[in-house]
Amino acid sequence: MSRGRLVVHAHFYQPSRTDPFSGQVPADPSAAPAHDWNARVSAECYRPNAELGNLGHISWDLGPTLAGWMRDSDPVAYAGFVAGDQGVNGMAQAYHHSILPLASAADRRTEIRWGLRDFEARFGRVADGMWLPETAVDLATLHVLAEHGVRHTILAPWQVADVGVETRRPYRVELGDGRHIVVALYDAGLSGAVSFETAMTADADHFTKARLNPRFAQPLPGAAPPVVVIATDGELYGHHQTFRDLFLKRLVQPGPHEIGRTFTVSTLSEALREPAGRPFEPIRIAERTSWSCHHGLLRWTAACPCVKEGGWKGPLRSALERLAGGIDTQTERLAAALPGQPDPWAARDAYVDVLVAAEGAGAFADRWLGGRGSPDDGRILLDLMEVQRWRLAMFASDAWFWDDPVRVETMNALRAAAWAARRIDSLAGSSLERRLVADLALLSSPDELIDGAQIYRRALAQVGQP
Repeated sequence: MSRGRLVVHAHFYQPSRTDPFSGQVPADPSAAPAHDWNARVSAECYRPNAELGNLGHISWDLGPTLAGWMRDSDPVAYAGFVAGDQGVNGMAQAYHHSILPLASAADRRTEIRWGLRDFEARFGRVADGMWLPETAVDLATLHVLAEHGVRHTILAPWQVADVGVETRRPYRVELGDGRHIVVALYDAGLSGAVSFETAMTADADHFTKARLNPRFAQPLPGAAPPVVVIATDGELYGHHQTFRDLFLKRLVQPGPHEIGRTFTVSTLSEALREPAGRPFEPIRIAERTSWSCHHGLLRWTAACPCVKEGGWKGPLRSALERLAGGIDTQTERLAAALPGQPDPWAARDAYVDVLVAAEGAGAFADRWLGGRGSPDDGRILLDLMEVQRWRLAMFASDAWFWDDPVRVETMNALRAAAWAARRIDSLAGSSLERRLVADLALLSSPDELIDGAQIYRRALAQVGQP
């Protein structure tokens, strides 16, 4: 019987900390001695894992906004990811880490297209797989993935509608129209142990003997070799837990310590290739679920038992969705007045080429205006695209993840909203920011007892904006 395969997947992501008004990451004293948390986590995790060569032996996804920061601010770490991909190791990630089942059809298409194009530009190949932010899933999102050529993704075992599913084998989800997507279910026990049982990851050899080998000992029906997937936040390996970059190296890199193992280390892309003529068994997903909340998607929409206080989350989402609707209406109106009446949503999907420096901004504007626009027309189109960029960014999942909106993650989203609202107001003569502030006043901080309008003003004051 063939040896089983172990896949270790690391989800590398941090909230975007870039201030849209300055284009810079502000200093954060709480990250001392580093300038900010991007720099600190990179020094503790990304760069060490790159230098140790771990990225060439595991499966991983790297957030596009984090990758952009890393390219400019920690080129050693960035080069480690580029070299570590090797054509099979990396997966794409939806661009802004928004909860896709909560997004509009147009927004989820843009997030997926931008994530795939960003991956292709950085790693020189088309991605086979895509990590869904928070693994939040529904059939509509899987349809969009399959339409864009994505072959596989990762889900938690409780995101399957079928009871008692064996996690040590890949599955396929049938999507209709002849399409399907392959799904790997990570091992909840092993992934939880690596993430939260500090003593369990102190010794990779002991972890292998005590926890891994037993998972491969029991054969699957039909003598198929087991595929065991461990999926965790990538920041675990060195940042959340010190020295776990060394644990990871011992676990996944070859050496004499492999003697006695009942498995080989594989990448996800390799482990999920369907044998010719033998498709994986089908499963049904549990709609609108995620890996970090056992209450559907409540963590990002309303009060949820996962956090102490969440009554502010619904009003925040309503405020930002109302702002997004207003921005979109003005975007369509202004685009219709431009030469050639460019489709703003098709242009938005293509604007990622400007963000990844595959196309110059001027060339982009000239192409979408059919070469007939004036410099002012080009500036309006590019301004609309930037408005849409930050309007998408304000829905990053982190804004709703914790139990109080005074946290920096929510303030980052409010700054993105402010930039988008102010710019569209200046272009269209609208008053969307005023409406946004009024809507934000309907939510409040559970701890500080200030309303959302005050939080909004604090977020702007922190970056020197009135």
